[in-house]
Amino acid sequence: MADLSDLARRHLWMHFTRLGSFADAEVPIITRGEGCYVYDRHGNRYLDGLSGLFTVQAGHGRAELAEAAARQSEQLGYFPVWSFAHEPAITLAARLAHLAPGDLNRVFLTPTGGDAVESAIKFSRQYWKLMGRPTKHKVMSRYLSYHGTSMGALSLTGVPAIKQPFEPLVPGAVKVQTPYRYRCNDCMHLDGCTLRCADDLALRIEMEGPDTVAAVFMEPVQNTGGAFTPPDGYWARVREICDEYDVLLVSDEVIAAFGRFGEMFGSIRYGYQPDLITFAKGVTSGYAPLGGMIVSDRLAEPFLTETDVFLQGQTFGAHPVSCAVANANLDLFEREDLCGNVRRNEASFKRLIEDLLDIPLVGDVRGDGYFLALELVPDKDKPDDHFTRDAGEDLLRNFLSLRLLEAGLVCRTDDRGDPVVQLSPPLVAGETEFDFIETTLRTCLTEAWKRMR
Repeated sequence: MADLSDLARRHLWMHFTRLGSFADAEVPIITRGEGCYVYDRHGNRYLDGLSGLFTVQAGHGRAELAEAAARQSEQLGYFPVWSFAHEPAITLAARLAHLAPGDLNRVFLTPTGGDAVESAIKFSRQYWKLMGRPTKHKVMSRYLSYHGTSMGALSLTGVPAIKQPFEPLVPGAVKVQTPYRYRCNDCMHLDGCTLRCADDLALRIEMEGPDTVAAVFMEPVQNTGGAFTPPDGYWARVREICDEYDVLLVSDEVIAAFGRFGEMFGSIRYGYQPDLITFAKGVTSGYAPLGGMIVSDRLAEPFLTETDVFLQGQTFGAHPVSCAVANANLDLFEREDLCGNVRRNEASFKRLIEDLLDIPLVGDVRGDGYFLALELVPDKDKPDDHFTRDAGEDLLRNFLSLRLLEAGLVCRTDDRGDPVVQLSPPLVAGETEFDFIETTLRTCLTEAWKRMR
């Protein structure tokens, strides 16, 4: 039989991957996981500093989640929720409604996070039509944000490089300023934040016309660009603007929900009340695909008539096996107090990573909970300087990503904005894992700086 790496090169189209990079290189093949670690086919161990893809909250190798999937597969492996229901979906919906903030009590389950965002876009448009305001169809999101790859979610996404090959996209997607204190043109040289990043939302709504704007989609902490945390007062101002202009506030928590910031939902951590929440990833700790949106009672009301139907659905939405895994995962959250583990350890995790600011290559460390990023800079004494595209490419792809993996650390080196290293370990991680992350980053980033010099 052919070697697995050869078969992967020939037949497996890996996602967001430069296939040409493996023309003469072995494809890394991960064979098993245990706790915070994964192992490749050669037996090499790696600390999973990205939770797979911000997903494996409970850690790898949790037998109870696999057993829940097996039990449900034996009882009811599949049935749709098109005018039917099944116990795993009902139980999960009730639990999520109980955990969600405010009156978010209606749960629409999807196969993935991208489907959840797509569903929320469609919901916001149909909602306003049912309310007799059909011109409210535009959706707003932040520059550099990532919301998915389907055509609607990609239109929301604010990363030019991954949108351009597919343009023209869905019309009516408008971008607003990102809360990016480290390089903010408005206040980076001031003593504090002016909230100009939040006020930009009001400006854009006025420019587009309030009667044309349906919803704004924002992450509690923005992922792309490297863990952009909201300044004090930001979310209160965004909520105020949405209320003033009658615009739905969608909290995209595909990454932020289920303990990543020490609460079951990121909006709870940052103290704001969304009209809808989109979620995925951590709801099952990645052991089965599942996503969804949670809608307030007020917004669900127009759909409770005899005739009006939310015209959205997927074959694998609310899959019974995925829902059973999600319920077992929530049991595990309660039993092991995973949110509490994040709250107890986040300060020490961040302190260790902030110690890396003594490396000239590290310009900024930001984030909260188990979600941090280090922004890399060519000259820390010149905060307006940026890496050229070629220099950033050489730093991240030709050296740092390879060196970190060689050293046994899986994390993300990302250049969709300025170069960053992103960290998002499983929620079961503690001091041992933090020490390894810090030591490994210190070694590799110091080598990278010397190589640049």
